[in-house]
Amino acid sequence: MSTPLSPAPALRFGVNYTPRRGWFHAWHDFDPGRVREDLAQIAGLGLDHVRVFHLWPLLQPNRTLVRASAVDQLVRLVDLAAECGLDVLVDGVQGHLSSFDFYPEWTRSWHHRNVFTDPEAIEAQALLLRTLGRALSGHPHLIGLQLGNELNNLVAHNPVTVAEVDHYLDTLLAAARDGLGEGGGLVTHSAYDDAWYGDDHPFTPEASARKGDLTTVHPWVFSANCAGRYGPRSPQVHHLAEYGTELATAYATDPDRPVWVQETGAPEPHIPAADAPDFARATLLNAAGCDRLWGVTWWCSHDVDRALADFPELEYTLGLFDSTGRPKPIAEALSTTATEIRTTTAPPTPRTTALVLDCAPATRSVSGPGGAFFDTWTRLRQEGVRPAVVLAERAEDTAYLAARGITELIEGK
Repeated sequence: MSTPLSPAPALRFGVNYTPRRGWFHAWHDFDPGRVREDLAQIAGLGLDHVRVFHLWPLLQPNRTLVRASAVDQLVRLVDLAAECGLDVLVDGVQGHLSSFDFYPEWTRSWHHRNVFTDPEAIEAQALLLRTLGRALSGHPHLIGLQLGNELNNLVAHNPVTVAEVDHYLDTLLAAARDGLGEGGGLVTHSAYDDAWYGDDHPFTPEASARKGDLTTVHPWVFSANCAGRYGPRSPQVHHLAEYGTELATAYATDPDRPVWVQETGAPEPHIPAADAPDFARATLLNAAGCDRLWGVTWWCSHDVDRALADFPELEYTLGLFDSTGRPKPIAEALSTTATEIRTTTAPPTPRTTALVLDCAPATRSVSGPGGAFFDTWTRLRQEGVRPAVVLAERAEDTAYLAARGITELIEGK
Protein backbone atom coordinates (compact mmCIF):
# COMPACT_ATOMS: atom_id res chain seq x y z
CA MET A 1 0.00 0.00 0.00
CA SER A 2 1.47 3.36 -0.99
CA THR A 3 2.05 6.13 1.51
CA PRO A 4 -0.36 9.08 1.05
CA LEU A 5 1.25 12.25 -0.26
CA SER A 6 1.53 15.11 2.19
CA PRO A 7 -0.30 18.34 1.34
CA ALA A 8 1.58 20.92 -0.68
CA PRO A 9 2.41 24.34 0.77
CA ALA A 10 -0.43 26.82 0.69
CA LEU A 11 -0.32 27.78 -2.97
CA ARG A 12 -2.80 30.46 -3.98
CA PHE A 13 -5.21 29.99 -6.88
CA GLY A 14 -7.37 32.83 -8.12
CA VAL A 15 -8.59 34.82 -11.09
CA ASN A 16 -8.35 38.32 -12.49
CA TYR A 17 -11.82 39.83 -12.04
CA THR A 18 -13.54 41.21 -15.14
CA PRO A 19 -17.09 42.43 -14.46
CA ARG A 20 -19.62 40.40 -16.43
CA ARG A 21 -21.84 43.36 -17.25
CA GLY A 22 -20.11 46.23 -18.98
CA TRP A 23 -16.50 45.02 -18.58
CA PHE A 24 -14.43 47.66 -16.74
CA HIS A 25 -16.78 50.37 -17.95
CA ALA A 26 -18.93 49.07 -15.08
CA TRP A 27 -17.01 51.46 -12.82
CA HIS A 28 -19.02 54.29 -14.37
CA ASP A 29 -22.18 52.72 -12.89
CA PHE A 30 -20.86 50.72 -9.94
CA ASP A 31 -23.47 48.19 -8.81
CA PRO A 32 -22.57 46.31 -5.60
CA GLY A 33 -25.26 43.70 -6.22
CA ARG A 34 -23.84 42.74 -9.58
CA VAL A 35 -20.30 42.71 -8.22
CA ARG A 36 -21.38 40.44 -5.36
CA GLU A 37 -23.01 38.07 -7.84
CA ASP A 38 -19.82 37.87 -9.94
CA LEU A 39 -17.59 37.34 -6.91
CA ALA A 40 -19.87 34.65 -5.48
CA GLN A 41 -19.51 32.74 -8.77
CA ILE A 42 -15.73 32.96 -8.49
CA ALA A 43 -15.74 31.82 -4.87
CA GLY A 44 -17.99 28.93 -5.88
CA LEU A 45 -15.10 27.49 -7.89
CA GLY A 46 -13.04 27.19 -4.72
CA LEU A 47 -10.63 29.94 -5.75
CA ASP A 48 -9.16 32.00 -2.94
CA HIS A 49 -8.39 35.43 -4.40
CA VAL A 50 -9.05 37.96 -7.13
CA ARG A 51 -6.97 40.69 -8.71
CA VAL A 52 -8.99 43.85 -9.36
CA PHE A 53 -8.61 46.95 -11.52
CA HIS A 54 -10.13 50.42 -11.43
CA LEU A 55 -9.61 52.88 -14.29
CA TRP A 56 -6.98 55.59 -13.94
CA PRO A 57 -9.04 58.40 -15.58
CA LEU A 58 -11.92 57.76 -13.17
CA LEU A 59 -9.68 57.62 -10.13
CA GLN A 60 -7.54 60.66 -10.99
CA PRO A 61 -9.22 62.99 -13.51
CA ASN A 62 -6.86 65.81 -12.57
CA ARG A 63 -3.19 65.56 -11.69
CA THR A 64 -3.81 66.74 -8.13
CA LEU A 65 -7.26 65.19 -7.60
CA VAL A 66 -7.94 61.60 -6.53
CA ARG A 67 -11.71 61.18 -6.39
CA ALA A 68 -12.82 59.95 -2.97
CA SER A 69 -15.98 58.38 -4.41
CA ALA A 70 -13.94 56.27 -6.86
CA VAL A 71 -11.60 55.15 -4.10
CA ASP A 72 -14.64 54.25 -2.01
CA GLN A 73 -15.92 52.05 -4.87
CA LEU A 74 -12.66 50.14 -4.82
CA VAL A 75 -12.75 49.68 -1.06
CA ARG A 76 -16.37 48.52 -1.35
CA LEU A 77 -15.34 45.90 -3.91
CA VAL A 78 -12.66 44.60 -1.53
CA ASP A 79 -15.32 44.39 1.20
CA LEU A 80 -17.64 42.45 -1.11
CA ALA A 81 -14.84 40.05 -2.00
CA ALA A 82 -14.18 39.50 1.69
CA GLU A 83 -17.85 38.64 2.23
CA CYS A 84 -17.36 35.89 -0.37
CA GLY A 85 -14.20 34.64 1.31
CA LEU A 86 -11.85 36.04 -1.33
CA ASP A 87 -8.60 37.90 -0.78
CA VAL A 88 -7.74 40.78 -3.12
CA LEU A 89 -4.76 42.29 -4.90
CA VAL A 90 -5.50 45.83 -6.10
CA ASP A 91 -3.79 47.23 -9.20
CA GLY A 92 -3.43 51.01 -9.06
CA VAL A 93 -2.60 52.66 -12.39
CA GLN A 94 -4.81 51.36 -15.26
CA GLY A 95 -3.14 52.11 -17.55
CA HIS A 96 -3.62 49.21 -19.88
CA LEU A 97 -6.33 46.54 -19.96
CA SER A 98 -7.20 44.01 -22.67
CA SER A 99 -5.69 45.98 -25.58
CA PHE A 100 -7.09 49.37 -24.47
CA ASP A 101 -5.01 52.15 -22.91
CA PHE A 102 -6.60 54.46 -20.34
CA TYR A 103 -4.94 57.84 -19.82
CA PRO A 104 -6.34 60.77 -17.81
CA GLU A 105 -6.78 63.84 -19.96
CA TRP A 106 -4.03 65.66 -18.06
CA THR A 107 -1.51 63.32 -19.76
CA ARG A 108 -2.87 63.81 -23.30
CA SER A 109 -3.23 66.30 -26.18
CA TRP A 110 -1.35 69.55 -25.59
CA HIS A 111 -1.08 68.60 -21.91
CA HIS A 112 0.99 65.55 -22.92
CA ARG A 113 3.34 64.28 -20.26
CA ASN A 114 5.48 61.17 -20.53
CA VAL A 115 4.02 59.05 -17.72
CA PHE A 116 7.38 57.38 -17.04
CA THR A 117 9.70 60.40 -17.09
CA ASP A 118 7.78 63.61 -16.36
CA PRO A 119 8.43 64.43 -12.67
CA GLU A 120 4.93 65.82 -12.10
CA ALA A 121 3.31 62.80 -13.80
CA ILE A 122 5.35 60.45 -11.62
CA GLU A 123 4.40 62.38 -8.49
CA ALA A 124 0.73 62.26 -9.50
CA GLN A 125 0.89 58.47 -9.80
CA ALA A 126 2.66 58.33 -6.44
CA LEU A 127 -0.18 60.40 -4.96
CA LEU A 128 -2.72 57.94 -6.36
CA LEU A 129 -0.88 54.91 -4.95
CA ARG A 130 -0.38 56.51 -1.53
CA THR A 131 -4.08 57.38 -1.43
CA LEU A 132 -5.17 53.88 -2.41
CA GLY A 133 -2.77 52.35 0.09
CA ARG A 134 -4.08 54.44 2.96
CA ALA A 135 -7.69 53.66 2.05
CA LEU A 136 -7.00 49.91 1.90
CA SER A 137 -4.47 49.58 4.70
CA GLY A 138 -5.53 47.24 7.48
CA HIS A 139 -8.15 45.42 5.43
CA PRO A 140 -7.85 41.79 6.54
CA HIS A 141 -8.53 40.41 3.06
CA LEU A 142 -6.06 42.65 1.23
CA ILE A 143 -3.13 40.80 -0.38
CA GLY A 144 -1.48 44.05 -1.35
CA LEU A 145 -1.14 46.86 -3.85
CA GLN A 146 0.37 46.58 -7.33
CA LEU A 147 1.54 49.62 -9.28
CA GLY A 148 -0.66 48.78 -12.27
CA ASN A 149 -1.36 46.26 -14.97
CA GLU A 150 1.52 45.66 -17.41
CA LEU A 151 2.65 49.27 -17.38
CA ASN A 152 5.31 48.43 -19.97
CA ASN A 153 2.51 48.29 -22.56
CA LEU A 154 2.64 52.10 -22.46
CA VAL A 155 6.26 52.48 -23.63
CA ALA A 156 5.31 52.86 -27.30
CA HIS A 157 3.79 56.26 -26.55
CA ASN A 158 6.08 57.12 -23.64
CA PRO A 159 9.73 56.51 -24.63
CA VAL A 160 11.88 55.63 -21.63
CA THR A 161 15.33 54.28 -20.81
CA VAL A 162 16.23 51.44 -18.47
CA ALA A 163 17.55 53.91 -15.88
CA GLU A 164 14.35 55.96 -16.09
CA VAL A 165 12.22 52.83 -15.65
CA ASP A 166 14.23 51.94 -12.54
CA HIS A 167 13.64 55.40 -11.08
CA TYR A 168 9.95 55.24 -11.95
CA LEU A 169 9.44 51.84 -10.34
CA ASP A 170 11.46 52.69 -7.24
CA THR A 171 9.50 55.92 -6.72
CA LEU A 172 6.07 54.30 -7.12
CA LEU A 173 6.89 51.21 -5.08
CA ALA A 174 8.00 53.49 -2.24
CA ALA A 175 4.76 55.46 -2.53
CA ALA A 176 2.65 52.30 -2.41
CA ARG A 177 4.58 51.08 0.64
CA ASP A 178 4.18 54.46 2.30
CA GLY A 179 0.42 54.27 1.76
CA LEU A 180 0.00 50.71 3.01
CA GLY A 181 2.48 51.02 5.85
CA GLU A 182 4.91 48.32 6.88
CA GLY A 183 3.13 45.01 7.16
CA GLY A 184 0.12 46.35 5.27
CA GLY A 185 0.44 43.88 2.41
CA LEU A 186 2.56 43.03 -0.59
CA VAL A 187 3.82 45.80 -2.85
CA THR A 188 4.40 44.59 -6.42
CA HIS A 189 4.58 45.56 -10.08
CA SER A 190 3.92 43.66 -13.31
CA ALA A 191 5.07 43.62 -16.93
CA TYR A 192 4.10 41.70 -20.03
CA ASP A 193 6.55 39.25 -21.61
CA ASP A 194 8.72 41.73 -23.53
CA ALA A 195 10.38 42.47 -20.20
CA TRP A 196 11.73 38.90 -20.28
CA TYR A 197 12.07 38.15 -23.98
CA GLY A 198 12.32 41.50 -25.78
CA ASP A 199 15.76 42.57 -26.92
CA ASP A 200 16.48 46.10 -25.62
CA HIS A 201 13.05 46.48 -23.98
CA PRO A 202 13.43 49.19 -21.28
CA PHE A 203 11.61 47.13 -18.63
CA THR A 204 14.18 44.48 -17.73
CA PRO A 205 14.12 41.02 -16.15
CA GLU A 206 16.25 42.44 -13.34
CA ALA A 207 13.62 45.07 -12.55
CA SER A 208 10.86 42.47 -12.51
CA ALA A 209 12.83 40.03 -10.36
CA ARG A 210 14.45 42.43 -7.89
CA LYS A 211 12.00 45.25 -7.23
CA GLY A 212 8.91 44.82 -5.06
CA ASP A 213 8.11 42.06 -2.60
CA LEU A 214 7.82 39.23 -5.13
CA THR A 215 8.17 38.62 -8.86
CA THR A 216 5.12 38.53 -11.11
CA VAL A 217 5.11 36.80 -14.50
CA HIS A 218 2.48 36.87 -17.26
CA PRO A 219 3.39 33.89 -19.49
CA TRP A 220 0.97 34.19 -22.39
CA VAL A 221 0.98 31.52 -25.10
CA PHE A 222 0.80 34.14 -27.85
CA SER A 223 4.05 35.78 -26.73
CA ALA A 224 6.72 35.15 -29.38
CA ASN A 225 4.00 33.06 -31.10
CA CYS A 226 4.58 30.18 -28.68
CA ALA A 227 1.34 28.30 -29.43
CA GLY A 228 1.57 29.01 -33.16
CA ARG A 229 5.20 27.92 -33.30
CA TYR A 230 4.89 24.68 -31.33
CA GLY A 231 1.17 23.85 -31.34
CA PRO A 232 -1.55 24.34 -28.69
CA ARG A 233 -1.05 20.87 -27.16
CA SER A 234 2.74 20.99 -27.21
CA PRO A 235 4.98 20.54 -24.17
CA GLN A 236 6.31 24.04 -24.85
CA VAL A 237 2.83 25.46 -24.30
CA HIS A 238 1.90 23.22 -21.36
CA HIS A 239 5.16 24.03 -19.54
CA LEU A 240 5.28 27.76 -20.39
CA ALA A 241 4.16 29.02 -16.96
CA GLU A 242 6.58 26.62 -15.27
CA TYR A 243 9.38 27.87 -17.50
CA GLY A 244 8.49 31.50 -16.82
CA THR A 245 8.63 30.84 -13.08
CA GLU A 246 12.07 29.23 -13.32
CA LEU A 247 13.38 32.00 -15.59
CA ALA A 248 12.18 34.64 -13.13
CA THR A 249 13.82 32.80 -10.24
CA ALA A 250 17.16 32.94 -12.05
CA TYR A 251 17.12 36.75 -12.22
CA ALA A 252 16.36 37.23 -8.51
CA THR A 253 19.19 38.09 -6.16
CA ASP A 254 17.28 36.51 -3.26
CA PRO A 255 17.22 32.73 -3.90
CA ASP A 256 14.02 32.42 -1.83
CA ARG A 257 12.07 35.16 -3.63
CA PRO A 258 8.53 33.97 -4.53
CA VAL A 259 7.21 34.08 -8.09
CA TRP A 260 3.54 34.67 -8.88
CA VAL A 261 2.09 33.45 -12.20
CA GLN A 262 -0.25 36.40 -12.18
CA GLU A 263 -1.73 36.15 -15.65
CA THR A 264 -2.13 33.15 -17.89
CA GLY A 265 -5.09 32.05 -19.93
CA ALA A 266 -6.41 30.12 -22.91
CA PRO A 267 -6.87 32.65 -25.73
CA GLU A 268 -8.68 31.42 -28.83
CA PRO A 269 -7.61 30.51 -31.47
CA HIS A 270 -4.13 30.04 -29.97
CA ILE A 271 -5.70 27.50 -27.60
CA PRO A 272 -8.89 26.05 -29.17
CA ALA A 273 -11.83 25.85 -26.77
CA ALA A 274 -11.77 22.05 -26.85
CA ASP A 275 -8.15 22.09 -25.63
CA ALA A 276 -8.62 24.75 -22.95
CA PRO A 277 -9.46 22.43 -20.00
CA ASP A 278 -6.39 20.25 -20.63
CA PHE A 279 -4.25 23.35 -21.04
CA ALA A 280 -5.50 24.77 -17.73
CA ARG A 281 -4.87 21.50 -15.91
CA ALA A 282 -1.37 21.08 -17.35
CA THR A 283 -0.45 24.69 -16.65
CA LEU A 284 -1.41 24.45 -12.98
CA LEU A 285 0.17 21.04 -12.38
CA ASN A 286 3.44 21.97 -14.07
CA ALA A 287 3.73 25.36 -12.38
CA ALA A 288 3.01 23.75 -9.01
CA GLY A 289 6.25 21.82 -9.45
CA CYS A 290 8.23 25.04 -8.93
CA ASP A 291 9.37 25.37 -5.34
CA ARG A 292 9.35 29.20 -5.46
CA LEU A 293 5.76 29.46 -6.77
CA TRP A 294 3.46 31.79 -4.78
CA GLY A 295 0.35 30.97 -6.80
CA VAL A 296 -1.47 31.17 -10.12
CA THR A 297 -4.10 33.74 -11.11
CA TRP A 298 -6.07 33.00 -14.28
CA TRP A 299 -7.11 35.55 -16.86
CA CYS A 300 -9.98 36.09 -16.56
CA SER A 301 -13.23 35.57 -14.66
CA HIS A 302 -15.93 36.47 -17.22
CA ASP A 303 -16.04 36.69 -21.01
CA VAL A 304 -16.41 40.10 -22.61
CA ASP A 305 -19.95 40.56 -23.89
CA ARG A 306 -20.01 40.67 -27.69
CA ALA A 307 -22.33 43.65 -27.46
CA LEU A 308 -19.14 45.60 -26.73
CA ALA A 309 -17.22 46.57 -29.86
CA ASP A 310 -13.61 46.68 -31.00
CA PHE A 311 -11.94 44.14 -28.75
CA PRO A 312 -9.45 41.74 -30.32
CA GLU A 313 -11.30 38.49 -31.00
CA LEU A 314 -9.45 36.53 -28.33
CA GLU A 315 -10.62 38.89 -25.57
CA TYR A 316 -14.25 37.79 -25.97
CA THR A 317 -13.67 34.20 -24.84
CA LEU A 318 -10.98 34.32 -22.13
CA GLY A 319 -13.33 33.95 -19.17
CA LEU A 320 -14.02 31.03 -16.86
CA PHE A 321 -17.68 32.08 -17.16
CA ASP A 322 -19.41 33.13 -20.36
CA SER A 323 -21.06 36.52 -20.66
CA THR A 324 -24.36 35.12 -19.33
CA GLY A 325 -22.62 33.87 -16.18
CA ARG A 326 -22.54 30.17 -17.05
CA PRO A 327 -19.34 28.31 -16.07
CA LYS A 328 -17.37 26.94 -19.01
CA PRO A 329 -15.54 23.58 -19.07
CA ILE A 330 -12.28 25.38 -18.32
CA ALA A 331 -13.77 26.61 -15.02
CA GLU A 332 -14.33 23.07 -13.81
CA ALA A 333 -10.83 22.03 -14.93
CA LEU A 334 -9.24 24.93 -13.07
CA SER A 335 -11.33 24.32 -9.96
CA THR A 336 -10.73 20.59 -9.71
CA THR A 337 -7.01 20.88 -10.48
CA ALA A 338 -6.49 23.58 -7.86
CA THR A 339 -8.26 21.42 -5.28
CA GLU A 340 -6.15 18.42 -6.27
CA ILE A 341 -2.91 20.37 -5.89
CA ARG A 342 -3.95 21.78 -2.53
CA THR A 343 -4.95 18.41 -1.07
CA THR A 344 -2.98 15.60 -2.69
CA THR A 345 0.19 16.94 -4.27
CA ALA A 346 3.52 16.58 -2.48
CA PRO A 347 5.50 19.77 -1.87
CA PRO A 348 7.93 20.34 -4.75
CA THR A 349 11.55 19.52 -4.13
CA PRO A 350 14.40 21.84 -5.17
CA ARG A 351 15.62 21.40 -8.73
CA THR A 352 19.15 20.06 -8.54
CA THR A 353 19.95 20.50 -12.25
CA ALA A 354 20.09 23.96 -13.82
CA LEU A 355 20.52 25.23 -17.36
CA VAL A 356 22.95 28.16 -17.58
CA LEU A 357 21.60 31.26 -19.35
CA ASP A 358 24.15 33.61 -20.89
CA CYS A 359 22.30 36.46 -22.55
CA ALA A 360 23.15 40.13 -22.73
CA PRO A 361 20.28 42.64 -22.60
CA ALA A 362 20.27 42.83 -26.40
CA THR A 363 19.87 39.06 -26.79
CA ARG A 364 17.06 38.37 -24.33
CA SER A 365 15.06 36.76 -27.12
CA VAL A 366 17.16 33.56 -26.85
CA SER A 367 15.29 32.86 -23.62
CA GLY A 368 11.86 33.27 -25.22
CA PRO A 369 9.82 30.84 -27.35
CA GLY A 370 11.72 30.20 -30.56
CA GLY A 371 15.03 30.96 -28.88
CA ALA A 372 17.82 28.43 -28.50
CA PHE A 373 17.81 28.52 -24.71
CA PHE A 374 14.04 28.05 -24.47
CA ASP A 375 14.20 25.10 -26.85
CA THR A 376 16.99 23.46 -24.85
CA TRP A 377 15.08 23.89 -21.58
CA THR A 378 11.89 22.39 -22.99
CA ARG A 379 13.83 19.51 -24.58
CA LEU A 380 15.36 18.66 -21.21
CA ARG A 381 11.92 18.88 -19.61
CA GLN A 382 10.52 16.39 -22.13
CA GLU A 383 13.41 14.06 -21.33
CA GLY A 384 12.34 13.95 -17.69
CA VAL A 385 14.77 16.52 -16.28
CA ARG A 386 13.31 19.26 -14.06
CA PRO A 387 15.70 22.06 -15.03
CA ALA A 388 16.09 25.23 -13.05
CA VAL A 389 17.72 28.27 -14.68
CA VAL A 390 20.92 29.97 -13.50
CA LEU A 391 22.43 33.13 -14.97
CA ALA A 392 25.98 32.68 -16.26
CA GLU A 393 27.19 35.36 -13.85
CA ARG A 394 26.09 33.19 -10.89
CA ALA A 395 27.29 29.85 -12.27
CA GLU A 396 30.44 29.84 -10.09
CA ASP A 397 28.77 31.25 -6.96
CA THR A 398 28.83 28.11 -4.82
CA ALA A 399 26.94 29.67 -1.91
CA TYR A 400 24.17 30.82 -4.22
CA LEU A 401 23.93 27.45 -5.94
CA ALA A 402 23.82 25.68 -2.58
CA ALA A 403 21.04 28.00 -1.39
CA ARG A 404 18.98 26.94 -4.39
CA GLY A 405 19.86 23.26 -4.01
CA ILE A 406 21.59 23.11 -7.39
CA THR A 407 24.29 20.46 -7.78
CA GLU A 408 24.60 20.13 -11.58
CA LEU A 409 24.94 22.76 -14.28
CA ILE A 410 24.26 22.28 -17.99
CA GLU A 411 25.45 24.87 -20.48
CA GLY A 412 22.55 26.47 -22.32
CA LYS A 413 22.48 26.24 -26.11
